[in-house]
Amino acid sequence: MQLNGMLSTFPKEIKMLITAFIIVLSIGFYTGLLFVSETSSVHPNGIEEQYLGNEADEDALIMKFKKSEQEMLTLVHGHILSMSIIFFLVGVILCTTKLPQKIKIILIVEPFASVLFTFGGLYFLWKNILWMKYIVMISGSLMTLSFTISVVVILYQLFVPRKIVQYK
Repeated sequence: MQLNGMLSTFPKEIKMLITAFIIVLSIGFYTGLLFVSETSSVHPNGIEEQYLGNEADEDALIMKFKKSEQEMLTLVHGHILSMSIIFFLVGVILCTTKLPQKIKIILIVEPFASVLFTFGGLYFLWKNILWMKYIVMISGSLMTLSFTISVVVILYQLFVPRKIVQYK
């Protein structure tokens, strides 16, 4: 079954469904990133502080305490499950776009690896493997980049006439 390039041939109702889904999903995804930037800042020490606390820092403006094991397992479990579903659905839609196969495979597989490295990394950071904060930052950035590229490709190919999109 040939899926490459099928997106542009879908009926209008399916295109509208995919468009609505991608837009609402993106709002949720980027709102989550906004929450992360509000609670743990976007630098490695902020990530460490969010999960390990800052009780020893007398100059801290907001006191943060180390997360409990139950909180960490809930966070890791919930995010891995929900994000795997998100990236599965985006990947299925991405399969129907017209893109070079290597790029498509990277955009489909990379987010799953990043989910494991990001949330597994948070758990290991919580276990005091402090260098994992850098893995979390890198994998989180790659996950966001691949999500953004996938969404742009999908929306672009939903709205650009078929004849203009010419990839092999």
